[in-house]
Amino acid sequence: MSTQSLTKPLSGRVAVVTGASSGIGESSAEHLAGLGARVAVLARRADRLDEIVSRIQKNGGTALAIAVDVTDAASVQAAADRVVSEMGDADLLFNNAGVMLPAPIEELAVDQWQHQIDLNITGLMNVIGVFTPQLVKAAGERGVSDLINTSSVAAQNIFPNFAVYSGTKAYVTHLSRHLRVELGAKNVRVSALEPGIVGTELQSHVTDDGVRQWLEGTKETMQWLTPQDIAETVGFIAALPPRANLQQVTIMPTRQPS
Repeated sequence: MSTQSLTKPLSGRVAVVTGASSGIGESSAEHLAGLGARVAVLARRADRLDEIVSRIQKNGGTALAIAVDVTDAASVQAAADRVVSEMGDADLLFNNAGVMLPAPIEELAVDQWQHQIDLNITGLMNVIGVFTPQLVKAAGERGVSDLINTSSVAAQNIFPNFAVYSGTKAYVTHLSRHLRVELGAKNVRVSALEPGIVGTELQSHVTDDGVRQWLEGTKETMQWLTPQDIAETVGFIAALPPRANLQQVTIMPTRQPS
């Protein structure tokens, strides 16, 4: 095995990362580039994307910034077309864009419900819809491609006031299981990544006082995961031998009980 394959196991691969302007997406894009992949970073905030591309290039990597709202299907299709024309077919898709807006169901925060459904489910499906043909084509040519979807431990466990968010993430995990069966026969590996509490912008979006106090209180009993922890997990999944597919990965802070 060459030194290059050890230090740059994703050399020659084309990675697409959504929700790439901060947190898990930002760290993952930089980490995948460090492993040798050419990376397209997708998110709404163009200025943040430009900064990430600049850092990747400064470190010797290759990256492309595409400002896109994943809830806009036409915009996502245009982004996929740019990836093909400027980088080639994507063979690694980290489907990571999402939002967490917990609140008691009796508050009837309908706008927040819809926002989570639009981004966590519809946006996810828009991205899968346009990039699956690329993943299948790339897998046929290169022997493997990866679809990694960001779910959450909330897909499995019960957290009071997180019902809608948890429901969207249960969708992501169950969808991923189905897609693994459909696409695995074509050498497309599908993984659901289910983190526990990770320190990202998600917490700052929470408007419910009770949930915010609970989240702050957890810092006294545990050390939260970092975006880099998740990025390294994504890199590990993608660098596995083509015969191996981690179907579902739950990564938790060591002291988070559930």
